[in-house]
Amino acid sequence: MLSRLKARLVAWLTTDGPPRPFPLVDFERIKYELRPGDIVLVEGRTRVADVIKMITQSPWSHAMLYVGRVHDVEDPAVRARLKQFSSGQDEEQLVIEGILGQGTIVTRLEEYRHDHLRICRPSGISRHDAQRVCNYAIGHLGDDYNVRQLLDLMRFMMPWGFLPRRWRSSLFVQHAGDSTRTVCSTMLAEAFNTVKYPILPIIKAHQDTGIQLIKRNPRLYTPRDFDYSPYFDVLKFPFVGDMSRERYRHLPWGGDNLLGNDEHDIMEMPSPPIELPKVGKTAT
Repeated sequence: MLSRLKARLVAWLTTDGPPRPFPLVDFERIKYELRPGDIVLVEGRTRVADVIKMITQSPWSHAMLYVGRVHDVEDPAVRARLKQFSSGQDEEQLVIEGILGQGTIVTRLEEYRHDHLRICRPSGISRHDAQRVCNYAIGHLGDDYNVRQLLDLMRFMMPWGFLPRRWRSSLFVQHAGDSTRTVCSTMLAEAFNTVKYPILPIIKAHQDTGIQLIKRNPRLYTPRDFDYSPYFDVLKFPFVGDMSRERYRHLPWGGDNLLGNDEHDIMEMPSPPIELPKVGKTAT
């Protein structure tokens, strides 16, 4: 009985809302530009996505790791593991993600065709290290989704300034079974930590080296941190409008008097009155 109620609650939280009438991004261009090791941010359409967006004050509710096609994985053993968890064709583009109710899974990129996406690329990362990041994520396929960690993260971010942070969260406390449970951003942060690639490290003064980088607790990362990080390049490909060479001047605007609050609330404003030129007195 309890398991059925839990399954219904998870289904209610993770059911997608309707997509936008028109996408914000060029999905075909995103498919072409992606490289293994890239982070793909998603503006989710589920109820749990709405909660994450409200808590993090960001449109990005989900983060995924792009691993490419099956043949893009260079290690034969890791490639075999990816195929074991993938039900698609070898030529399909794949991402690894943590999903409530499903755990860490591999998904076809095509499943996100109707979503608002953004590419965050680790700047300057070597091909070898990008492979190691992908290998780490593939190695965690099948892990459970850590609901407790998600609740702790929300509790940690609440603006209860009069309470010490150590009282507000148990994220630093080790619990039995946590080593095989994760959320999407945590697993990705851990993957980049394996190659010492920074996301948002803590920077401290050091008497010998001047500064010292300290790894931030990976359980504290949220999808927006990859967008905010100075170590990731943000790639945007709008659905409408090539912004090069002043082509924005030729976008199909609907008219100077049309204003909209959203897709369903568009109004036509009255034209401004035409002012006639003032006629001055003629000297005689």
